[in-house]
Amino acid sequence: MKTFAHALLLVLFSTLTTVASADPTYPNRAIRWVVPYPAGGGSDALARMIMPELSKRLGVPVVIENKPGAASAIAASEVARSAPDGYTILNADVGTLVYNPALFKKLSYDPAKDFRPVSLLIRLPTILVIGPGSPANSVKELFELVKAQPGKISYGSAGPGSPHAMAMELLKAKVGLDMVHVPYRGGALSLQDVASGQIPMTMTDFAGGGGMIKSGKVRPLAVATAKRMEQLPDVPTFEELGYPGIHAAVFTGIVVPAATPNDIVVKLQKGLQEAVAEPSVRARLVETGHEPIGGTAEQFAAFLQQETPSWHKLIKDLNLSLD
Repeated sequence: MKTFAHALLLVLFSTLTTVASADPTYPNRAIRWVVPYPAGGGSDALARMIMPELSKRLGVPVVIENKPGAASAIAASEVARSAPDGYTILNADVGTLVYNPALFKKLSYDPAKDFRPVSLLIRLPTILVIGPGSPANSVKELFELVKAQPGKISYGSAGPGSPHAMAMELLKAKVGLDMVHVPYRGGALSLQDVASGQIPMTMTDFAGGGGMIKSGKVRPLAVATAKRMEQLPDVPTFEELGYPGIHAAVFTGIVVPAATPNDIVVKLQKGLQEAVAEPSVRARLVETGHEPIGGTAEQFAAFLQQETPSWHKLIKDLNLSLD
């Protein structure tokens, strides 16, 4: 795992220092922002929050194109093989860039070789939620119920290999829980069944589950982050409750084909940084549970190098696979 991470960092940083020529008039036509999930979902909503401001900053139209399927591999493969001219960018999350290389024995793209990082956009801490009719009133009581019935209590997720499913895998491994995974085609369906009592619990994020949390349709028990969320100040972290090491978040950034010239990457990064920092955009992001990040391509590369080893070890230790 250390070797993989080291190789990843070397490739990413080597591309960052590559000198290449580019069209000095870039951008002079529409940019295609590929989202590897369906329209109406969290990733799509995030892109559409930032897109108008990015378009304004770059002075050209930015068009969202949804290409769901194969745990984001369909969209990732297409963008990896597109022209490295800055006119096709990929909305890439932790699944696309970190989980998939370990979850798939055969993957149609290589995140370390096929992409250049441009900028992180946001981070979304995951939240453990239960239904309003659950007999558990705390994380401790919930875990006691699960441990009393090993292999019988289920949990939902947004789908196999999704950040929410992986957050539950981390939780199960850290606490020693034996549970049944019920994958759904999206987090909204999983939340609906938790609210109706069809399944006991799921991991969500505030962007996708905030409405149901605020309305009382589901109950948040703990957040998988180092500090409490601004939007849920009364909900403790797992760390506070005596369960260290349960840190899991959805992150999303922008990547481009590996051969994209430096000056194009810099222009895109600057536009994205300014778009995310624009006060009205930032306010919307925070209101919907996103933690705006931004940052340079180098910082994004370092972040990927930091995240990869521990998740790959967990996937290998649990023998998880999507093939």
